[in-house]
Amino acid sequence: MTTDSSLLNSELELQQQEELYQQLLLQSVGKLQSESPSSKVIRPKPGICVKTVLEGNKEKVFVNICQSNSVPPPPDLSREELVELLQSEDPSGYRVPMSLGEPHSEVDNNSQCCSAYDVVINQEFFQSCQNDPLFQQFVILVSFEGLENKYNLELSRDWKVLKNRKFLGSISEQNIRTKSKPVIQELLSQCPLNDLPSPSHRPVGGATATKAKRPEFTLLVEPPDGDPEYLIAEIRLPGVPSSGSLLLDLGEDRLVLTARPSLFHLDIFHPLQVDQENSVAQFNKSTEILTVTMPIVST
Repeated sequence: MTTDSSLLNSELELQQQEELYQQLLLQSVGKLQSESPSSKVIRPKPGICVKTVLEGNKEKVFVNICQSNSVPPPPDLSREELVELLQSEDPSGYRVPMSLGEPHSEVDNNSQCCSAYDVVINQEFFQSCQNDPLFQQFVILVSFEGLENKYNLELSRDWKVLKNRKFLGSISEQNIRTKSKPVIQELLSQCPLNDLPSPSHRPVGGATATKAKRPEFTLLVEPPDGDPEYLIAEIRLPGVPSSGSLLLDLGEDRLVLTARPSLFHLDIFHPLQVDQENSVAQFNKSTEILTVTMPIVST
């Protein structure tokens, strides 16, 4: 009985490549854990209280839009640019950094039970928006959209800003990161990660670009069987020259990526809660793929 040596060599190469993949994955996560960005607890200041209802059951909801200089400001935006942005096909390209708190049960002035959410934005940006009704409406809209995306809500756009109340309930502390943008490592290896025969990941989501500026991406979990330990995002970025063109921001259940200048923009929520402080990002110049490896906290 003869054995085809080419098949043995092929299987050996596959095994070696899979071992290399696992080694690189563990090295990347371990390195970032020693360089993890810090976080801090803040107590935001009250701002405005917006009253609305849930679409469908008309349950009363209050959105407390708070302010803190611990939250970074968004890019400068003139009134003319805001008008142009609101009239564009993709106004989500302009991001307002915000911290979204957990819902808390409250009682309104009529002794009726209701839900309240706290949204924290940069203090200087908040103050400047109060001088222009259009900017105030814009802040309310992006706050609503952030809450809807995170908590799977549908809030009525028929809202009312309360005149004599800046906050419903009590102001709760929020934990925010002092460094919100993970360092993106750049790879120039001869054996890029995406060329390795990765283990049979279990896909949890993904999308194909429907617009020119939305990149193709895939979300995978590792290991494929049992309790997942890592969420891995693989994002294809053709035409991006280096990691210096990329701006990545991770939340517990959100990934936002911008490739400058205006090449790509991706803003997605995922069904898993991840440890953003111990996540690692690597951009492979040879394959033009960004790989973000995120330890999973809970499903």
